[in-house]
Amino acid sequence: MALRKDDKQELVKKFARDENDTGSVEVQVAILTKEIEQLTEHLKEHKHDFHSKRGLLIKVGKRRSLLNYLVKHDVKRYRELIKKLNLRK
Repeated sequence: MALRKDDKQELVKKFARDENDTGSVEVQVAILTKEIEQLTEHLKEHKHDFHSKRGLLIKVGKRRSLLNYLVKHDVKRYRELIKKLNLRK
């Protein structure tokens, strides 16, 4: 399930570190989080869609890897991102 172009641009604006930033860890994690939310809703209705389930697990793993990178390199940015995205309960 791909994000719409305007949704992705909105996330880039919100999480970018400067005006030309489109690939920072924060932006990537925000986009993955939105895609994960969409796939989760899809799978609630379509329980036997195993191809989408595999895609969801890949995205979760990618997000986990990016968050691990961020926590190793800059804990302050990690904590701010977690708070903004409301990932940890």
